[in-house]
Amino acid sequence: MPRTLLLRGAAAVTGSLALTASLTACGGSSPAGSADSKGAEKVVTVYSADGLKSEKGDGWYDRVFADFTKKTGIEVKYVEGGSGEMVQRAVRERTNTQADVLITLPPFIQQADGKGLLQSYVPQGADKVNGADKSTAGKWTSVVNNYFGFVYNKKELAEAPKTWEELLDARYKGKLQYSTPGVAGDGTAVLIKSMHDFGGKEPAMEYLKKLQANNVGPSSSTSKLAPKTDKGELLVANGDVQMNFAQSKSMPNLGIWFPAKEGGRPTTFALPYAAGLVDKAPHSENGKKLLDHLLSEEAQRLVSEVGGGFPARSDVKPTDANAVELTKLMTGVEIFEPDWADIDKNLTAYVDAWKSATGS
Repeated sequence: MPRTLLLRGAAAVTGSLALTASLTACGGSSPAGSADSKGAEKVVTVYSADGLKSEKGDGWYDRVFADFTKKTGIEVKYVEGGSGEMVQRAVRERTNTQADVLITLPPFIQQADGKGLLQSYVPQGADKVNGADKSTAGKWTSVVNNYFGFVYNKKELAEAPKTWEELLDARYKGKLQYSTPGVAGDGTAVLIKSMHDFGGKEPAMEYLKKLQANNVGPSSSTSKLAPKTDKGELLVANGDVQMNFAQSKSMPNLGIWFPAKEGGRPTTFALPYAAGLVDKAPHSENGKKLLDHLLSEEAQRLVSEVGGGFPARSDVKPTDANAVELTKLMTGVEIFEPDWADIDKNLTAYVDAWKSATGS
């Protein structure tokens, strides 16, 4: 798979959001607060964007966290939310740090770094991760690669829509929804992709203003849109390849597609899950061990087979059935690389422009 196919975002930047995910133990049976022979707590707390853990307990996180606990005896405590939501929570807890590892999507991992939330640590195996997918200062490293996309209901629609313009049709009124830019990472990705496809902020906002007539309304969570689409409550929604591919295994009506501007090619861009060690982490040594494990060959080989995503390590080239299907899905899709520095700098202005255009 070419390097451009090995890059991956998702969530809250502003606003006060209710954290619906609770602090839960994952993959281990050791009691909370247990300690090793030296008195160090055998626990590590992860704050992460959603998509890699399954409600059925068969997701990539479920598997690798369980393997990690079995291997080290360290219990994984897990908090899930939007990328920006997790960053904001870490900011609020700066004087009483709770998280050891933070995993978010662009541009929120860069935002976390810019806010001083991350400390330098280069995990074992990071030398096998492409340069664009990790911090030059060692503050974060991608652990799972992924791409932005859309989903549609295969039962109600004979074939996937092909263009952005098709979504303006009256048949999609009240049957289309995308997660909220500035609140959900994949919602923010809608802005990024539309600005790329339409050639700038102004034409993108002009389009999204028209699309608002069909939009159901705000959604803080992208992962909740796929079940609605599978049931036919929605015909089209936004998402990302890894999450939606994994969901499609239990949602038979879910199909993945990539919008194109009329007359153009379908496009997407990479939204990797990127992990960093939290500054002043209460269990930093355990956090380092977990980061090492996430980038181990053992864990990376499971990314496609179990998680439905793309390995972050360039030397891990899976050949399982999911990997073959994912490669086929991406064939013919143009991959572009956003200017993450510009997006990080101007994200608030872009979100404000979207709010103004859509009346949100």
